[in-house]
Amino acid sequence: MMDNLRAAANHVVLKIILALIILSFVLTGVGNYLIGGSGGYAAKVNGQVIERAQLEQAFQSERSRMQQQLGDQFSVLAGNEGYMQQLRHQVLSQMIDKILLDQYAKKLGLAVSDEQVKDAIRKEPYFQTDGQFDNAKYLDLINRSGFSAEDYAQSMRQQLINQQVIQGFGSSDIIPPSETQAMVALMMQERDVRLATIDIKALQAKQTVSDDALKAYYEQNKNSFIEPERVKVSYILLDAAALQDKETATEADITAYYEQHQSSYGQPERKKYSIIQLKTEAEAKVVLEQLKNGADFAVLAKEKSTDIISSRNGGAMDWMEPDTMPDEIKQAALTEKGQLSGVVKSSVGYLIVRLDDIKPALVKPLSEVHDAIAKQVKREKAIDAYYALQQKVSEAATSDNESLVSAEEVVGSKAVQTDWFTRDNVPATLNFKPVVQSIFDGSLIGENGAPGSNSDVITVDGDRAFVIRVVDHQPEGIESFDKVKERIIDMVKRNQAVQEAKLQGEKLLAALKQGKGDEAMKAAGLSFGSIQKMTRSAEDTQLVETVFSLPHPQEGKAVYGMSQDRHDNVVLVALDAVRPGTLPESEMKAFVGQMEQSAAGVTFDALLATLRKDASIKMGATEQQPQ
Repeated sequence: MMDNLRAAANHVVLKIILALIILSFVLTGVGNYLIGGSGGYAAKVNGQVIERAQLEQAFQSERSRMQQQLGDQFSVLAGNEGYMQQLRHQVLSQMIDKILLDQYAKKLGLAVSDEQVKDAIRKEPYFQTDGQFDNAKYLDLINRSGFSAEDYAQSMRQQLINQQVIQGFGSSDIIPPSETQAMVALMMQERDVRLATIDIKALQAKQTVSDDALKAYYEQNKNSFIEPERVKVSYILLDAAALQDKETATEADITAYYEQHQSSYGQPERKKYSIIQLKTEAEAKVVLEQLKNGADFAVLAKEKSTDIISSRNGGAMDWMEPDTMPDEIKQAALTEKGQLSGVVKSSVGYLIVRLDDIKPALVKPLSEVHDAIAKQVKREKAIDAYYALQQKVSEAATSDNESLVSAEEVVGSKAVQTDWFTRDNVPATLNFKPVVQSIFDGSLIGENGAPGSNSDVITVDGDRAFVIRVVDHQPEGIESFDKVKERIIDMVKRNQAVQEAKLQGEKLLAALKQGKGDEAMKAAGLSFGSIQKMTRSAEDTQLVETVFSLPHPQEGKAVYGMSQDRHDNVVLVALDAVRPGTLPESEMKAFVGQMEQSAAGVTFDALLATLRKDASIKMGATEQQPQ
């Protein structure tokens, strides 16, 4: 498989084709390779199961992320049944791809450590300020993108594994000039088109639908109306920072802290030494005798010392503090400036040490650090009070497991109660992994509607802790018909409008190809717009795919096609002209560089396509698509 894959990935024309095919993979999700299967799972990948609950959670997460990114615009997409079904299958496709890559990486013995993930994130230029990692910027950017820190780290881990996989092939591609020109002509190609749009919204407003049709649609598509597990909780927050304002720091406290931590408020005694390092004790004794007889220390250090660094400076070393001073120099026990040691044995030979200078310890007076110490004393008292309060609250929540009343009495305030929320829209105050896990792992929920129990104290970052009680719970289930009826009305009417638009579009397309288009378009109240240039980089991907799949027009005669835009409107296309792409010489070098970099990506996509082809992938009954 590896040899075939290398050959495929290194053929330039095939790279272009693969790049376009991969685009359609992304757009359409899982294709014909997903076959067969049944049961309560979403999919099986070489025997590894993707549970339906996992798919639902991933789908809801992606839906929430897109909603956060797109805001009100997302409601338009959410009302498009075809789009949401496509999104669901795209999420499943990505989950399948991830398992395939994980399985392959394990087969190759590849792994990425947590430290490697952290290091890669720290090096991302988007998260840096003045060349340094900026944690606040990192959290802000990923949150605005709809990711949690854990999600982003997992995404980075997958990227690093993917890179390791690609490196296993070697991806140094040099593209010849002739193929570069051909690639530019193809990838930068422009097409002149005129478009006529059949408006879905206008047709949708004219549709009618019976209750029987609505109920039938509901019964056939119940799995599209999954309502995720929801909870309401009461919680008590313990925050060490909040307790700090309640603490006081007396003058006695401040003085005692200052006396115990004086080393933190000044510079310890420092000493500066010079050394001569020699290989043997005999050599050291000879040099020591010379020094005692008045020889110049610096001259002998330059001539005799085997320590390359200090010898250049006449044996002089940097200032040293007690904590950083080597044991050999400490053994010399020099106390006065100019004092010379005897021969000192070391791990690298024998030393003669001279004490050149002493800087006495300097300690800031209490008056200079008074306010800072007061804050530190209050902070430490708050931490002590925080842990003591944790213990008391834990005991109260455990002894009175029927409510949070006893815990409330301990902290002196009422518990906060939330509204309904799911795993994917946890209130920001509670959105910590251990808290979310405790809420949704089932341990706090009673059986058969019975009240659940209080959590133990759950600690999180920043000296904070929670005690949680689930006060209401709604398990995952299918939404009732009455609850989703209005949504179904919109879906069914939209589906009917799309089908009507497609039928109308097909009739008009046939007339255009037969040369009877003008009359047919006029009767339908449609006309082509003005000529517009289209490139492969246009945002409306489905329309672009149709336009660039049409054959070149001959002898000035337009070529016609039909597609849909991002809003499901049916679009008739008249292709008038095709022009090969060009780039100025100044941009060609950058283009070639980008193409060579993307070769690794195409290699990766080729690998993924091969893994799909060779894999045993079975879809659960509820996830199969019509082929």
